[in-house]
Amino acid sequence: MPLHTADALILRTYKLGESDRIVVFLTRDRGKKRGVAKNARQSRRRFGGALEPLTCGRVGYVERERRELVRLDYVELLRSPLSAADGEALGYASYFAELIDEWAQEADPNEPLYRLGASMVDAMAVGVPIEPLARYFEYWLLRLQGVYETDRRLSAEAQAFLATARGLSPFALGDVAVTPRALRELEASHRALIATHLEREPKSIRVLREMRR
Repeated sequence: MPLHTADALILRTYKLGESDRIVVFLTRDRGKKRGVAKNARQSRRRFGGALEPLTCGRVGYVERERRELVRLDYVELLRSPLSAADGEALGYASYFAELIDEWAQEADPNEPLYRLGASMVDAMAVGVPIEPLARYFEYWLLRLQGVYETDRRLSAEAQAFLATARGLSPFALGDVAVTPRALRELEASHRALIATHLEREPKSIRVLREMRR
């Protein structure tokens, strides 16, 4: 049983028993995995803060035949959304991680989806405005999954933002002039599409709404 190592995005964790956690993570080259992190709830020595949603890390895990869960031995933290000082940005990290988890397939390599998530961590770390970044993420996520549909009711400004986003890296979004009204239009349009294809509203949206109050 060889130890696999890979670059990965941590997507979410669940409690398992009194001391362990189940960790859902997306690897760059082998798709989504679910693993048991032994004693992760009792000792921070092995995992520290590396199990937060959307953390980029180097993971080591052992995969056994006919076992649904891998054994997660370690996560070496590389980049974390916790480095973003903005509390709202941290709320969006969970939102991004939840949507990636919903669309990533078990053991199905999807490097474009991995790179999209990793770029969000890097963009938040350098202070890219979170609202344009979130609309950029939603747009590209829906495009990568082949379910994006242009809303003809969008204003010219909102459509212009999307046209610009098609040719930009997320790090350039701070230089794009866009009004809060256009971003709200895009938010409503994108989230309607997301809810349609997931057949429900993502749980993390409720947290984002609370943060705005």
